[in-house]
Amino acid sequence: MQVEHRITIATSAETIFRIYEDVQNWHTWDPDTKQAFIEGPFRVGSRGRITPPKGMAVPMLLTEVAPGKCFTVESKIPLFCMLFEHELRAISEATEVIHRVTFSGFLSFILGPMLSKQLNAGLPVTLRNLKALAEGTSAS
Repeated sequence: MQVEHRITIATSAETIFRIYEDVQNWHTWDPDTKQAFIEGPFRVGSRGRITPPKGMAVPMLLTEVAPGKCFTVESKIPLFCMLFEHELRAISEATEVIHRVTFSGFLSFILGPMLSKQLNAGLPVTLRNLKALAEGTSAS
């Protein structure tokens, strides 16, 4: 099961990627994140935790990092895995931003439909907030 949303942001992929690297401030533009942190630099293998507004913190692992292009975070709990992909594509004077979440594991049949509904409501808000922040950052 997979959920995907995209938006075009009038700034460079590098500007957006700098926002992504600032993990402890994800909560300022992502309403589905109450708190997040990673131990060490923003690179493959770094681990941390992410806490949703409701619920307990879950572990996260950076499994792919290509500065200015993409990064992927994996969060696993017993019998369930969420893969959060963030992709940046340069288009003309802007960047297309794609956020994709894939569920796997035995519990995906139970948790997937509920989480898909939440993500389909939340991801567009997250992307609009990211757009406002990134375009404001590039203008200053």
